[in-house]
Amino acid sequence: MAANEELSKRVYVSELKNYFNFKQVSGNADSLTRWIIAPDINRPGLELTGYLESEDLKRVVIIGNKETHYLSTLDFETQKQRFAIITDSYTPCIIMTGGNKAPEALLSVAREKNFPVFESEWKSYMAVQNIVGYLSVKLAPETNMHAVMLEIYGVGVMITGESAIGKSELALELIKRGHGFLADDQVNIARVQNNLVCSAPELLKGMLEIRGIGIIDVGMMFGASAVIDSQDLQLVINLVNYDQNETYNRLDYEENEIDILDLKRPYITIPVTPGRALSVLVEAAVTNFRLNQKGFNSTEKFKKKVWDSIQSKNHGGK
Repeated sequence: MAANEELSKRVYVSELKNYFNFKQVSGNADSLTRWIIAPDINRPGLELTGYLESEDLKRVVIIGNKETHYLSTLDFETQKQRFAIITDSYTPCIIMTGGNKAPEALLSVAREKNFPVFESEWKSYMAVQNIVGYLSVKLAPETNMHAVMLEIYGVGVMITGESAIGKSELALELIKRGHGFLADDQVNIARVQNNLVCSAPELLKGMLEIRGIGIIDVGMMFGASAVIDSQDLQLVINLVNYDQNETYNRLDYEENEIDILDLKRPYITIPVTPGRALSVLVEAAVTNFRLNQKGFNSTEKFKKKVWDSIQSKNHGGK
């Protein structure tokens, strides 16, 4: 089972500048409309030496102490030649770190091209951490799924299933039992490194639709603490209508996987029948999941007890 198609994203240089309050020393407002599409940075050591065969000019460029020291060994015209390559039309911007001032050769090229150059007091490693962290969130691959999202016993749980199967009603039961509510109907999912961070669309935050009642405000009805803003997805529970011709697992903790944005998450199926206490079953499934994560397997323990019992009887009969 797979999620919807990934949505493309971009960040404008103006957003980066405003978020970190960088000092701009070159480029006007138009220069800030350049795009950042890669959640990474480029330290142009090889490019500054003139080795340009494998350059990556699509990332934010950081020039720190080492690069600045090396540039001081080059004459003005050589610097201009190197900066002319680095400031191509696909490079978002250059940030001078460690309190280093932009070289005159760089400013000369940047002014000719209306290219954005910034200065920062941050040390290079701090700039890399902060910028990559910011861009990883802003440029995280993102998708959307038709589901309900909750936090149950500290576990991010997405409940899926066909329309009208009872996902929202189950969510209401779980909220009443003290679990956190994140989203109903639509769940936004962003991949941030190896995490799948879920949130609700802005319009639907805190809202839950119950057939026959309408839309309810979960925060107003159950208190602000009942609504959470974001949660890492750890487990997917799929509700299906019970089919007497289908064979359902009765002993093993059957766990499949769902692929979302190229990350796999555990995926279990619960058949729905009238009168079945789904909220209790979901809580049990989550508790069992937590135990499995800690290395405890109830089924294996039961099998061992059965085997030991058989062995004991066989031994007593000899």
